[in-house]
Amino acid sequence: MLLLLTIMTQRATALEIPHETYTLDNGLTVILHEDHSLPQVVINMWVDVGSKDEVVGRTGFAHLFEHLMFMGTDRLPGAGFDELMERHGGWNNAWTSEDATDYYSVGPNNLAETFLWMEADRLDGLARAMNQEKLDKQREVVRNERRQGSEDTPYGEAWLRLPEVMYPPEHPYGHPVIGSHEDLQAATVQDVTRFFNTWYVPENVSLVVAGDFDPETIKPAIRQYFGSLRAVDVADRAAIAPLTHPQQKLLELTDQVQVPMSILSWHAPATFQPGDATLDLLAAVLGDGRASRLYDRLIHREGAALEADVYQISQRLGSLFTVVLKPSPDHSLEDLEAAVYDELAQLAADGPTQEELQRVRNQLEVAFIQGMESLQRRASRLNHYQTLLGTPDGLQRDLDRYRGVTAKDIQEMAATLVEDRVGIIRVYPEEGEE
Repeated sequence: MLLLLTIMTQRATALEIPHETYTLDNGLTVILHEDHSLPQVVINMWVDVGSKDEVVGRTGFAHLFEHLMFMGTDRLPGAGFDELMERHGGWNNAWTSEDATDYYSVGPNNLAETFLWMEADRLDGLARAMNQEKLDKQREVVRNERRQGSEDTPYGEAWLRLPEVMYPPEHPYGHPVIGSHEDLQAATVQDVTRFFNTWYVPENVSLVVAGDFDPETIKPAIRQYFGSLRAVDVADRAAIAPLTHPQQKLLELTDQVQVPMSILSWHAPATFQPGDATLDLLAAVLGDGRASRLYDRLIHREGAALEADVYQISQRLGSLFTVVLKPSPDHSLEDLEAAVYDELAQLAADGPTQEELQRVRNQLEVAFIQGMESLQRRASRLNHYQTLLGTPDGLQRDLDRYRGVTAKDIQEMAATLVEDRVGIIRVYPEEGEE
């Protein structure tokens, strides 16, 4: 493996994913990462578009396009994309977030050029091959996904409505990634084609080829398949001021659940901005594992909670520091919320202990390094850094953010997580569910 890890005194002193980066004349970024340990190749195509780039009344398009991208072109019609690669031992998947859409194909190394041709064909020919039948089919798939994955899932409505609690409707994060039924039903072929032609352009795409390949063969193939794509200027994105307070203080819901749940969220610094890594470590001090403060207090010692999880949900335009609580019988959501405020106040007063800080740093660093063992995850990480930092060479910088966090930093960030800045969603069992 060419992922270089040098570990000394419980910390990696050198961490990189060897790569070569260049840009085609049309603006498409290419990142090559060789790893000859297995006869495998990964093609990761990252499109810098997510639900944040949608407009009011046309939400869910970024995720809808994740589905439409597999509906075929004139050269590879129908389910030909999946059928061709699966017939030769490959597989693929994709995901969409508020900030990005990521497509990846994995297979034996002899499929590298085939994968490249298929991805270039989608970028070149998908819009021309779009029609009402394809849109109608995938629109219903996405609407069913919304029903099954959120509306009919315990606590799912709470997560769907978190954006409206934390953001104004016109904010890029003011709606869920999956969009609304109304907007999906209103979408036309012209709408989705316009979205594709706006964002699925070379300058807005970065392509990683990772694994067992010969650069002298792959570079001409990339130039042949992607170099002819038409250059298009990427649409401007408006600057968004950071938010400090939620749109709603409290939203109360009922659901077909047996245990109540609270979601507490605070606006937090955007990913890679000062404070983001600090809040990752603060979340671990509060809620990561049996040694964390909330687990020890609410679950182990007091028996007041069945669940107490804490996350720093890092996002490009602003993050959310989020606590999820489920009470045990004879305890209330208000009891657990008060305990969270109390633990945050203690951290704001005294900071974490050095033992706590070292523990969460060690946990994060081990998970960080282990996560790089997967070729597919390395490919995605290269694209992630390219988009956020302007260079794929971000692993060491990323890890160093956490190494530089002090107990005082955590203390100061805890002091910002005050009760008058929190947005709360409480979910109660419907009558007869308890």
